[in-house]
Amino acid sequence: MKTAAEKLTEKHQKLVHTEAIKVLSHVQREQDEWIINTLMLEGVDVPFKYKRKQQYKSLAGQRINITYYPATETVAGFEIEIMNIVRIRTS
Repeated sequence: MKTAAEKLTEKHQKLVHTEAIKVLSHVQREQDEWIINTLMLEGVDVPFKYKRKQQYKSLAGQRINITYYPATETVAGFEIEIMNIVRIRTS
């Protein structure tokens, strides 16, 4: 039986799934009616982002399973690489 993450990555080729990765920092900020969450993960120099309607408990120091895809974002005229999280679960 396939997991939900396996089904997602098979259906959408650009998705990547990572398990039991440690969260180094977790920042939440408001943008319109959304709460934008930014995670920095152990051994990765690219920020991971997702949004929610409500604030969430801090994930700093925890291990998580994530499904994400790479994207770019323009900040102050510079393009930076980010990872957009589609699915996140604590391990």
